[in-house]
Amino acid sequence: MTIKQQPVQFILLLAAAWLIATAAWALEGETIRLPELGSPSDQYLTPGDEARLGRDFMLSVRKSGSVLDDPLITEYIQQLGDKLLKQSEAIGQKFTFFVIDKPEINAFAGPGGHIGIYSGLILATQSESELASVIAHEIAHVTQKHLLRAFDAANRMSGKTAALLLASILVGVAGSPDAGVAMATGVQASAIQEQINFTRSNEEEADTVGIEILAKSDFDPRAMPVFFERLTHASRLYESGIPEILRTHPVTTNRIADALGRSEKYSYRHYQGNQSYYLTREALRVREFNDSEKAIKHFSSGLDDGRHLNQEAHEYGYALALSANKQHKEAGRIIENLLQRNPSQVEYILASAAIAGKRGKREKLLDTLETYYGLIPESYPLAIAYIEALTAANHLGKARRITQQTIALRNSEPRLYRMLSKIEELSGNQAESHRMLAEAFVANGEYHPAVRQLEIALKAVGKSDFYQTSRIESRLSKLRDVLKTQEKSDKR
Repeated sequence: MTIKQQPVQFILLLAAAWLIATAAWALEGETIRLPELGSPSDQYLTPGDEARLGRDFMLSVRKSGSVLDDPLITEYIQQLGDKLLKQSEAIGQKFTFFVIDKPEINAFAGPGGHIGIYSGLILATQSESELASVIAHEIAHVTQKHLLRAFDAANRMSGKTAALLLASILVGVAGSPDAGVAMATGVQASAIQEQINFTRSNEEEADTVGIEILAKSDFDPRAMPVFFERLTHASRLYESGIPEILRTHPVTTNRIADALGRSEKYSYRHYQGNQSYYLTREALRVREFNDSEKAIKHFSSGLDDGRHLNQEAHEYGYALALSANKQHKEAGRIIENLLQRNPSQVEYILASAAIAGKRGKREKLLDTLETYYGLIPESYPLAIAYIEALTAANHLGKARRITQQTIALRNSEPRLYRMLSKIEELSGNQAESHRMLAEAFVANGEYHPAVRQLEIALKAVGKSDFYQTSRIESRLSKLRDVLKTQEKSDKR
């Protein structure tokens, strides 16, 4: 596996390597100086350090170009993750859940509560409970501080042994187990075995905690062992060997049996999945096809033969495939039928509006989005689509108002500030456009480019506009202070 083939895993390795670099173990024979777990000293990794590492990690992931930038799918995954978080030890903490647009069946927990789910994994699940089981497992890795515990275990080894062992662990976590084994060749056999046992213990603990989160969140706790068992049995069908998730999260017969045993203490009942799960799955299936004709054939034959998990969702996928093949009239007919059955389903609303736009019916596009935005103003994907449509139609005043309303609800979304920056640019407000672009960078944790945008904004603002000048100067001063604090931290 090359770095180019697996950019996200390599980024994860780099992020974890940053942790090693800050651990002060450069000299041979020294131990890694970490505080005991639960120690108030927090000399190794403070909450601020972890948050900063998380921001840097997500910047790198986004720059890899593999994060799926689809408001509908992203919103669904975030809402699913938030539902699970409410029943975990991390209640009240902010986590970011996102989709990696890759066919691999895998998931990972990065620093700072950033959890990535591969699109291939979503497609491999057969129920929302199965998808939730993977996310709950990753949440458990974070809440149980497994990465920090691995470093704490390495703290008791010599510097050289710890360095080799940590490197092998992190390469393995990053998705290259063969390279991890090769790097660990020089490590004492007993240390390797201890780490193998430690990793197995982590997985079992994440299973236990994850199953409890599932049950409390009203998902099927049996979904976790069932999903991993199905992947294990189906592994012979994968050309490249076993699914990546089984490499990074080793599954044994005993582990499946233990997880199944723990889940059996919960009484059995029928679990009704969220319709958005099925719709998200079919939208991802459409994206999987490079040939829209093949996509149409897949969905058409599935409807004819009854080969689907959810008929409505399969019809939705069929409509998306038809629209991708420029068969917008037929696609629109299917979507309108679905919308009549479920008028509050945001996926159908946005599909109807998008198809109207593709058919050149701008008034229908705007009317649809205006009507439903008035009914469901809290829907983030709907607000995004409405703002984009208003901006394209040059209704800039209304677009600005809707964007500002949405920012009031979600002030950490870079996309919203970028959209407002574009609106201000089209309105001829150059200083305000650069100021909003600066806020987009801030929301992403990119403070240097944010400062540059504010400096440009300061030059663009009129000399007579004292209020605007003061606002920009005040924000600029605060961001420069943030950068100075970061630089001091880096030197420690």
